[in-house]
Amino acid sequence: MAIFEGAGVALVTPFKENGEVNYEKLEELTEEQIALGTDSIIVCGTTGEASTMTHEEHLEAIKFVCDVTRKRIPVIAGTGSNCTDTAVYLSKEAQRNGADGLLLVSPYYNKATQNGLKAHFKAVAGEVKIPILLYNIPARTGVNITAETIADLCLNVPNIVGVKEASGNFSAIADLMNLTDGRVDLYSGNDDQIVPMLSLGGKGVISVLSNIAPAQTHEICEAYFAGDVKRSAALQLAAIPLINALFCEVNPIPVKAALNLMGKGAGPMRLPLTEMEPKNQERLKQAMIAYGIL
Repeated sequence: MAIFEGAGVALVTPFKENGEVNYEKLEELTEEQIALGTDSIIVCGTTGEASTMTHEEHLEAIKFVCDVTRKRIPVIAGTGSNCTDTAVYLSKEAQRNGADGLLLVSPYYNKATQNGLKAHFKAVAGEVKIPILLYNIPARTGVNITAETIADLCLNVPNIVGVKEASGNFSAIADLMNLTDGRVDLYSGNDDQIVPMLSLGGKGVISVLSNIAPAQTHEICEAYFAGDVKRSAALQLAAIPLINALFCEVNPIPVKAALNLMGKGAGPMRLPLTEMEPKNQERLKQAMIAYGIL
């Protein structure tokens, strides 16, 4: 059984102006996501700026979201690292703090071989019992997890159950689903590719868009699963201008700007991320108005 089906939000981490994690706003955002139909919360991923959080902040944020959520929907914790020992440590602590699953990005910078990737993920999986999703995003990490590697891990390591695919390589994704006979929990890592991914047997999306349009993103998946592919596709296409605006600068700069425009108090980014360029913020604002959320 999949950790979740539908739209999981890759939740931002709100910060105060002094750079501290804003737990009051984090609770508000979590409760709003649950109320508006989000199917899962993914905490401390790329969108959550985990890369600039200390280990203590990282783990406290995971525990906090698990405590707020109280098992109403699954919480998946981002615990990947380019250091295997660090990934093991974060994963064990996230499990202890109540996470329902883990999202493990492929080791970045090191540029491991496929055998190295297998050894890394197996080492983490061997130290925890909760299900693991791999995270393939070669544009950020500099290394691609091949379809063959993902298939081998999902078929032979009991608690490695699926993958968040953000490579955009549909030929490789089709190969993966063929190699596994569909026995892998596949999630789109790109908001503009939800429906195509579902058509290959995907379980849903881990979404940036859900931060500002949770009900609408949920509905894209819900309509597809209900058999109304035409409506699902129409909803997907209607969101494309907003999705493009959300990625006109590196994530999560635009989505935090969008939340702040909505009065949600997501706060600033941590360096090296900086505030959105004015012309891009205006583009984002107009896309939000056109989509009906501002």
